[in-house]
Amino acid sequence: MGARKRNTAEQRKEAAKTMYHAVLRNCPTSPRKMRLVTGLISGKDVNRALDILKYSPQEASRRLEKLLLSAIANWQAKNEGIRIEDSNLYVKRIHVDGGRTLKRLQTAPQGRAYRLRKRSNHVTLVLDSRNNEIENTSN
Repeated sequence: MGARKRNTAEQRKEAAKTMYHAVLRNCPTSPRKMRLVTGLISGKDVNRALDILKYSPQEASRRLEKLLLSAIANWQAKNEGIRIEDSNLYVKRIHVDGGRTLKRLQTAPQGRAYRLRKRSNHVTLVLDSRNNEIENTSN
């Protein structure tokens, strides 16, 4: 491995130590419906995002709320003694990928059959602290 590649890999690893993430796999909701909800909370503070998800009527918001709470728990496991309010946590990145698709048949008129695609998705949520960004820009 070249020196430049090694240096960028080390920088990426150091940056990953300050970010905390949670992953939801094979969620039985279509990726399009999930992306509608993830668009509401990307870039928002953690407390604001929890409020948005709690009062959102979509079914996907319940799953995302649980995922966000899991990411917060991951942050708390490494940062004991620090309050969430003091850390300025926010949703840095959230992306939805398509998961597996279950193919089913539905009866149709005149002896035919239609194919149903029951989609699923994978969601990755990354938290970061705004305090870290301020320190990085000042250096």
